[in-house]
Amino acid sequence: MKKVDVIIIGAGAAGMMCAIEAGRRGRSVLVLDHAKKAGEKIRISGGGRCNFTNMNIAPDRFLSQNQRFALSALKRYTQWDFIDRVASAHIPYHEKTLGQLFCDNSAQDIIDMLLDDMKAAGVYLELETSVVSVQKDDNYIVETSQGRVESQSLVVACGGKSIPKMGASGLGYKIAEQFGLRIVETRPALVPLTFAQQDLEPIKAMAGTSVFASVTCNNTTFDEGFLFTHRGLSGPSILQISSYWHEGDALSVNLLPAYDVVEKLRDARATAGRVAPHTALAKHLPKTLAAYVAQQAGVTGNLADQSDERLAHLGRAVHQWQIKPVGSEGYRTAEVTLGGVNTDDLDAKTMQARGVDGLYFIGEVVDVTGWLGGYNFQWAWSSGWAAGQVA
Repeated sequence: MKKVDVIIIGAGAAGMMCAIEAGRRGRSVLVLDHAKKAGEKIRISGGGRCNFTNMNIAPDRFLSQNQRFALSALKRYTQWDFIDRVASAHIPYHEKTLGQLFCDNSAQDIIDMLLDDMKAAGVYLELETSVVSVQKDDNYIVETSQGRVESQSLVVACGGKSIPKMGASGLGYKIAEQFGLRIVETRPALVPLTFAQQDLEPIKAMAGTSVFASVTCNNTTFDEGFLFTHRGLSGPSILQISSYWHEGDALSVNLLPAYDVVEKLRDARATAGRVAPHTALAKHLPKTLAAYVAQQAGVTGNLADQSDERLAHLGRAVHQWQIKPVGSEGYRTAEVTLGGVNTDDLDAKTMQARGVDGLYFIGEVVDVTGWLGGYNFQWAWSSGWAAGQVA
């Protein structure tokens, strides 16, 4: 039976980061992954260019039952630390928007950097290897599809349930429960939202239409791109708000947050009274969306026929569109999993399970979920780094 100091389950962002740090400390490290290649979620992220961190990392950009849990790791290994690592590897990158940093060339640059660092640190990587079971005696015994491995420390970095076509499963949660750790209920996050048939039909007719919108739910607002699809609503603003939305909640959408459309309509009424309201709206919104809004508001006739009250009613349809999703597209398209291993059962500094020596949980498997825009990668780097100092 092969023996190493540290076994890491998962060759994703968190797992590889942890492996590098532990290897640099002189620990013998084995990383296991079921996939054919390491870093598959890194490879597809950011449209293939990997939004590897965000310059605006702050605790309020992460969701968890314990909002302060992530602080220790994020402060000890910051976005600037990872940016320095990327720069040292001579990987060209750029800021796209809202502090989001992307590779100029390809996400493969980040994967290659991590693989090179793992190799330099003497880390062993076994791909196309499934974990069958985990046991603990004096050490950890991991039964794999390639045989048994023993280690002093075991790091669980196999992610959540998002994107099951890439092999995502609940393995990390099962291991946590096996050792007495609690799980915060999981659900898809950063995911498009879906609608009942009566609401979906007009949305489908606008599929492909996008605007910059302000979307609010449960006292949280995101001002970003907003996209109509054949299945419902998507775009950054919807993906962001999906983490805060719960079944039964309505969304309040401001389709034109830049200015008050009522003032524009009053001006148009004075200068072009024969124009239909939806035609006037189409100067500010895509034509199909303008027609939908006017129809939903029940405003017909010419602008000259509309009272101030009717124009205000139309303005509310633009600035305060109320719509209630019935669900999401689920883990199939979710970028991350909300919930996970209860942070009350982990040490915030080391990521070690309380009361279970040598067992660590890092990355997406933990109940820490970041906003869209590089936040979840930074949590992976920071939590992986923290565990790598001690595992």
